Amino acid sequence: MADRATLEELVRLQGERVRALKQQKAGAEQIEEEVAKLLKLKAQLGPDEGKQKFVLKTPKETLTGKYGEDSKLIYDLKDQGGELLSLRYDLTVPFARYLAMNKLTNIKRYHIAKVYRRDNPAMTRGRYREFYQCDFDIAGQFDPMIPDAECLKIMCEILSSLQIGDFLVKVNDRRILDGTFAVCGVPDSKFRTICSSVDKLDKVSWEEVKSEMVGEKGLAPEVADRVGDYVQQHGGVSLVEQLLQDPKLSQNKQALEGLGDLKLLFEYLTLFGIADKISFDLSLARGLDYYTGVIYEAVLLQPPAQAGEEPLGVGSVAAGGRYDGLVGMFDPKGRKVPCVGLSIGVERIFSTVEQRLEALEEKVRTTETQVLVASAQKKLLEERLKLISELWDAGIKAELLYKKNPKLLNQLQYCEEAGIPLVAIVGEQELKDGVIKLRSVASREEVDVRREDLVEEIKRRTSQPLCIC
Repeated sequence: MADRATLEELVRLQGERVRALKQQKAGAEQIEEEVAKLLKLKAQLGPDEGKQKFVLKTPKETLTGKYGEDSKLIYDLKDQGGELLSLRYDLTVPFARYLAMNKLTNIKRYHIAKVYRRDNPAMTRGRYREFYQCDFDIAGQFDPMIPDAECLKIMCEILSSLQIGDFLVKVNDRRILDGTFAVCGVPDSKFRTICSSVDKLDKVSWEEVKSEMVGEKGLAPEVADRVGDYVQQHGGVSLVEQLLQDPKLSQNKQALEGLGDLKLLFEYLTLFGIADKISFDLSLARGLDYYTGVIYEAVLLQPPAQAGEEPLGVGSVAAGGRYDGLVGMFDPKGRKVPCVGLSIGVERIFSTVEQRLEALEEKVRTTETQVLVASAQKKLLEERLKLISELWDAGIKAELLYKKNPKLLNQLQYCEEAGIPLVAIVGEQELKDGVIKLRSVASREEVDVRREDLVEEIKRRTSQPLCIC
């Protein structure tokens, strides 16, 4: 039997041969034959007791077939062996894969990370090719609509606390959409593509949507008209009850299940105190193929622009829904884990905040610093360092300029530029009197505060939550 060094060299050479065949796109049988030789050599090599063992998982392309017509926005890549890979399009599909790989059936989590879209950037509308999303998901088998209602409650809490203006959350159900298409006569094979057209109703008129359905997607005009009669409706729980009595929809099992769940959802949303923020909108389609039940999307209600002004708007700022079948796509045995979640568009919200501040000619506060420790005369660095240490130890967010003898004017200008609301000024007279001069940057008002009371006074003045609107 060959010695270990010889076998390792043979394994290396055979591995290079396999990779070369893959790059050359050789026949499957030839590649399999060479892979078998490689495995045989590795078996002869045996375990290496002296080295740490690693378990390497080959990355697999998992995104295609889950985003409908949005699949064209996926960034496709290829590794050196020619295997198709992609940058992640969202955080939902990777989460579902994680559940399947780790055999998890019950989890609640949030995740903030970057995603990538091969899109046409529009900076003023918060549309980028690389951006952050914040996701929250609940996975597990629970009674209907309880976790779904919690997700909508969380969405409303987030958007309300950010104080970015009035918003509306549109809700629908994919089963209602599919049932509507069925009773209107849309062929099964066209459900997803017609769904994608309907989803454009928040951006273009019904006439344009109908033209796309008929002219580009081959739907009969009379069928498109019947679809239009339904998808142009929106309202609250009363519309749900009305459709439950609809002679056509009430005969469709899918639609009936979806409407029943939406009625229950509205009951829970009323108990959560957010029903006034929710609108049942039959045009909401959410083009992603993995949704199976309730879907929702939050949009900002922008005031009408003045004559000659560019209207503010970034479209949807949050969205989500139920995806009960996605985990099963990654499980070898097809085991399903019901899931529901939401995604917040971080950059879109930032764009809205920036536009509003620009419109109001206000500066964006870029720091959480509560106070700048400053000096009024020279040779007071030691006193500034003592004071800022006291503030840090008390949990105060404080800064100082990294200069021995900074001019007071420069220190005050730094506060104005950075948005620091308070200045704690150390001076020779203040040190003698046992006080610190506390200055409000906005009003320029100054008061002497006893040193032992300074922490509480700063906390009192900065206790209001930071408003970004």
